[in-house]
Amino acid sequence: MGILDIKNISIRYDGQSVLSDFSLSVAKGEKILIKGRSGIGKSTLFRLIMGFSIPDSGTIILDNVPVNSDTIWNLRKRVAYVSQDTDIAEGKVTDLIDEIFSFKANNEVLDRDQLYSIIYGLSLNPDILNKDYSKLSGGEKQRIALMLALLSGKDIFLLDEVTAELDSGLKQKVVDMFLKKPEWTVLSISHDREWEQSATRVIDFSQETN
Repeated sequence: MGILDIKNISIRYDGQSVLSDFSLSVAKGEKILIKGRSGIGKSTLFRLIMGFSIPDSGTIILDNVPVNSDTIWNLRKRVAYVSQDTDIAEGKVTDLIDEIFSFKANNEVLDRDQLYSIIYGLSLNPDILNKDYSKLSGGEKQRIALMLALLSGKDIFLLDEVTAELDSGLKQKVVDMFLKKPEWTVLSISHDREWEQSATRVIDFSQETN
């Protein structure tokens, strides 16, 4: 078994099958790229793992423990999820950081020194902390979301199209940040070649979910 095991997951929306008997075993430290056409179930898989959607059948297992309503918070303490939706807040970026790191799953991990290191690593200026998040560009919002994931102290990352609005140089920076940490387990949904060139495994949903 892997660190994360998805076993025979099926889910339907509005009478349409999105995932059917899908299984995936993820080893600790793997860097997996998930690709495939829009609407095929890639993002749905991430929402199922996080417990935001409930499968019609099948099981998700983290470290040999089935994930259910009693254990979902154990998973969320381990897994950082960055979705395609970057419109996650209003107000100053620094207030967003304070709010997120006040949550039960995060309140012991914020490292303020690390914060500035990540800001520079993502080619951001520290003055962004005092800007209104809702007024940032799409690329800036993506990088703030990534910054929050990197600050979380977690070791499993679900990244959904997190470099789509970045230029090529920034895409490579982000890929290197996540894929050059051997202790991190990373699942990334992306169409960007930078992920495909560096991933240890590529899963094409167009083939896997047929």
